[in-house]
This record gives sequence, structure tokens and C-alpha cells, in this order.
Amino acid sequence: MKIVIQIILGAAIIALGYILWISIDKPIKFQKEKDRRVGMVVERLKDIRTSQMAYKEKYGKYTGHFDTLVEYIKHDSFAVVKAIGSIPEELLDSISEQEAVEMNMITRDTVMMSIMDSLFGKRPYAVDSMCIIPNTVGQKFELGAGELQTGSKIIIQVFEAKASNNIILDGMDRQEIINLNSEQKKLERYQGVKVGSLTEATNNAGNWE
Repeated sequence: MKIVIQIILGAAIIALGYILWISIDKPIKFQKEKDRRVGMVVERLKDIRTSQMAYKEKYGKYTGHFDTLVEYIKHDSFAVVKAIGSIPEELLDSISEQEAVEMNMITRDTVMMSIMDSLFGKRPYAVDSMCIIPNTVGQKFELGAGELQTGSKIIIQVFEAKASNNIILDGMDRQEIINLNSEQKKLERYQGVKVGSLTEATNNAGNWE
């Protein structure tokens, strides 16, 4: 009988140890995977922000449509003026660049540079996938653009791109996602990852910054 009790107690200790290990390990695994997924989303949102700022530079406003943004990146370009030549060192303090141009010391050449190369260089970039939330099956970021009047009555252009925790972390532990959403809600934060805002002037900051 004593041996049976010892075996039962030993099994119970092992079971309790396993349960304790699971209770500690599960949140750690969740946090690690969450950080990985959120990191990928943040990088995609940074690309969206960079593209939106370039778009506004040319058109004076942001766009609320990914199709428009992608077409702009893929097919648009801008003029770059290059100066060829230089002012002799002994004349640097005595003449301006414009005067050097008039004296044929410097010539200017205008070349067109693609938006794609300007924003992303020569590295391969799947611009058509910019709207897709990483680690999802085709789920798209929410994108919006508009105008906002500040307290000093100044009208500013704004945009917002975002993805909720429920989409970013889909397939992960449901209770952990609920807990995360609850914590962020208490802090009056968006329950997900976003850049920019349609309701306040944020200077296009991301809520991870």
C-alpha cells in the first residue's frame, strides 16, 4: 500500500511540475511569437509611411487607396538635377554656384528617377504585397486619408494604416490575445499596430514608437 501511495504521489508531483512548466512556458512562447509578428507588421507599416510621404510630396495629400499608392510607386518618377563640374578651390569664397554655371564651370543635367528606386533602392521589393498584413492569408491593412483641423485652425493632411491584434495574432492562444487587448484598452491605446491617425496630429508616428 505504501508503495502505491508513493507512486501516486510521485505521479502527482510530476503532473503538477508539468502544469507549472506549461503555465510559465506558454506566455513566454506567446510573447516571442507576438514580437516576431508585430515586428514584421511594423516594418511593413514603415514602408507604407515612407510611400505615403513621397506621394504627398508630389500630390499635396495622402491617398486612402492602396491601388493608387502601389501604382504611384511602380510607375511614377521625379526630376533630379545633377551638377557636373566644380568651382575651383581658390574661387569658392568669391562666386556662387549660379555664377559658376554662367561661367561654364558647372553644368546642370536633369534626370528622371523612379519612385521605386528612390524609396527602396535596387533591392527586390514586392510592392504589390505592401497592403497585405504579414503572416495572414491575404488580410489587408486598413488605410485611410483625409484632412484634420488643428486647434489653431490649420488644415493638415493626415493618413492612417493599421491592423488589429486579432488579425496579426490570428491562430495564437485566444486567451492571451484577449488579455493583450484588455491591457491596451485600459491604456486607451489601439488594440493593434498602426501608423498615423485620422483623428489627431501625430506627425505620422507609429504607436510602437
